[in-house]
Amino acid sequence: MKAVLLLLASLVGFTAAFGVGASTFTGKSMSTLESTYITRSGRGDLSMMRHRKRMPKLGKPADQRKALLRALTTEVIRHGRIKTTLVRAKAVRKHVDHMIELGKRGDLHARRQALGWIYDKDLVHSLFEAAPERYAERNGGYTRVLRTMPRQGDNAKMAVIELV
Repeated sequence: MKAVLLLLASLVGFTAAFGVGASTFTGKSMSTLESTYITRSGRGDLSMMRHRKRMPKLGKPADQRKALLRALTTEVIRHGRIKTTLVRAKAVRKHVDHMIELGKRGDLHARRQALGWIYDKDLVHSLFEAAPERYAERNGGYTRVLRTMPRQGDNAKMAVIELV
C-alpha cells in the first residue's frame, strides 16, 4: 500500500514538474491570427497562394506527362477529333495549336521542331501540306474543346477536342 502511494505521489510530482495538465501555451490565440489574415487580405476568408500551378500536372511525372501530351497531340492531328478527359483536352490544346502554327510557317526549322514532337513522320508531312491553306485566314484558336457526359466508371469530366 505504501509503495502504491509513493508511486502515485511521484507521478503527481512528475506531471507538475513537466507541465502536463497545466496550460503553458504562450502563443497567439486563433482569434488574433484570424484578425491578422483578415486585415492582410482584405476579405473575410483565408486566401491561399497558387504555388506550382502554372501547368496541369495530370497526375504524372514529367516524362510520362510529356509522352502523354505528345501522343494526344499526334492523335488529334491524325483523327481531327478525340475524346479524353477535360483536363487533358485543355492541356493538349496548347500543343496542337503550336504544331499547326509550325505547319503554317512551313520552313525547315519548323518542320524539324514538329518532327521532334509528333510521333508520326508522315503525319508531319501531311500537316505541313494541309495547314497553310486550311488555316490561312485564322490567327489562332485551331482547336475546340467541347464538354461531354462524365465517364461511367469514375465520373471524370470528359471532353471532345477537335480541329476547327
